Amino acid sequence: MKKVLIANRGEIAVRIARACADAGLASVAVYSDPDADALHVRLSDEAYPLEGSASSDTYLNIGKLLAVAARAGADAVHPGYGFLSENADFAQAVLDAGLTWVGPSPEAIRSLGNKVTAREIAVRAGAPLVPGSDGPVADAAQVRAFAEQYGVPVAIKAAFGGGGRGLKIAYRLEDIDDAFESAVREATVAFGRGECFVERFLDKPRHVEAQVLADTHGNVVVVGTRDCSLQRRNQKLVEEAPAPFLTAEQRSRIHESARAICREAGYTGAGTVEYLVAPDGVISFLEVNTRLQVEHPVTEETSGIDLVREQFRIAAGLPVSVTADPEPVGHAFEFRLNAEDAGRGFLPSPGPVDVFEAPTGAGIRVDSGVRSGSVVPSEYDSLMAKLIVHGADRAQALRRARAALDELRIEGVPTVVPFHRAVVRDPDFTAEDRLGVYTTWIESAFAGRLASALDSFVAGPVARRETLTVEIDGKAVQLGLPSAVFNALMHGGGAAAETSASTAAGTSAPNGHVTAPMGGNLVKWLADDGAELGAGQAVAVLEAMKMETVVSVEEAGTFRRGSQVPGTAVARGEVLGTVS
Repeated sequence: MKKVLIANRGEIAVRIARACADAGLASVAVYSDPDADALHVRLSDEAYPLEGSASSDTYLNIGKLLAVAARAGADAVHPGYGFLSENADFAQAVLDAGLTWVGPSPEAIRSLGNKVTAREIAVRAGAPLVPGSDGPVADAAQVRAFAEQYGVPVAIKAAFGGGGRGLKIAYRLEDIDDAFESAVREATVAFGRGECFVERFLDKPRHVEAQVLADTHGNVVVVGTRDCSLQRRNQKLVEEAPAPFLTAEQRSRIHESARAICREAGYTGAGTVEYLVAPDGVISFLEVNTRLQVEHPVTEETSGIDLVREQFRIAAGLPVSVTADPEPVGHAFEFRLNAEDAGRGFLPSPGPVDVFEAPTGAGIRVDSGVRSGSVVPSEYDSLMAKLIVHGADRAQALRRARAALDELRIEGVPTVVPFHRAVVRDPDFTAEDRLGVYTTWIESAFAGRLASALDSFVAGPVARRETLTVEIDGKAVQLGLPSAVFNALMHGGGAAAETSASTAAGTSAPNGHVTAPMGGNLVKWLADDGAELGAGQAVAVLEAMKMETVVSVEEAGTFRRGSQVPGTAVARGEVLGTVS
């Protein structure tokens, strides 16, 4: 292995390019039209265009990727995460082209990537499981029948994929139709296949996972555990390693069952076995991600193992560098830095990054796909970068995390940083004797505290300030103001007015206009033209950055649709209709 094609973009492409440099390998980047000036393009040894914008024309186009590999003379392909990383057909095509595939075998991807057959493997391996459907469900009626037998809530999941895409929770029988339809749509957009299955959903569980490395010499090592319970829309926001507040028995059960599942599947490479842990301590197998995880850095920081370098070793036929489960050293957190507006329901917010200034200090690592002057495209995921903080123990890591998040400066696009600043100060997350968060904690327990928390942290102690000259008793005095306040004074509202006037997801503007809360595509109308609606009733579904958002009306009245047609693009603030 001498030259690696990185079949991905953004921060993970940068991460792999750096690992290639460390390993003495040449790196080849690919890029779509919106990514022509992206950081991964500049940091790789070579870069080639894929000509197009949509994922289906670029990062999901197997023919184009293999053509670049041939043109560049690459002898290996690393898929990163997302896109084609869990696509068995892509893995097979790479192998058929005579290239080294940096990942598990196509057979392992098929068996574990299909959540139905993955459950069967988990049963044979003796892993703990909750009730689930025997195979993909054909329609919402089958989901309803399952829910009537086992009760609600139920989880409807994409059978091919992961990362929370195509996952919907129905808490009531009457929610099942919409949840099933939305799960199928998201799965089709994210993975190209819409099959879904259903299983019983554990209420208020933690999300705990095991990082595994398996080689062709029979070694299966569990490098460590992670807790990924802080999620919104089933997408992780904060992860930590090792998973805290597990009993020795729980940790042993997770390690041994993860190892057994990988052995049963004949797995090789880096992979993650995920579990739900209920408040009463019950553990249930969730799925296997047959790829590198976004949150892999926290395990690297607590184990001292470079997981990407290990992927290269395994792909080259070498044994893993460790043959026994390592003991974790210290504690680490990862904070995903997404271009999402935490104050507006975590709405995707693509656009230019005017300023990106990373914190410094002991135990600080930043994996980034952007810098000052970069642009976050609307076509792809909202993840810009990751802040990883390591400490001698959880308490020190939290103290360092608070300081690092306060120092971090990102301007130009709304981000989730204010949310992170609030979370690392919330007692549910910082308690010394328990972890009070769970997979729906953000939407439920924290929802009432989020608004006031964001008021305290949205500006942040290092937000940009502007200087205004004022006269006091005939003497000029320089007055420093936050930029939003300065713009409001100087420009009749400016940024502050724009923020206050923006409509949140699920609301209509005071003048009766129903506006798009973000740029994206209109998926479908939920209300007929001329329909009489009650306050809070949904009228449309928008999709941006692979996420669906429901738009609702604030007040009751007669709804009149705009001229937009499903499948077409809409801009943030565009009027979708009126309520009178």
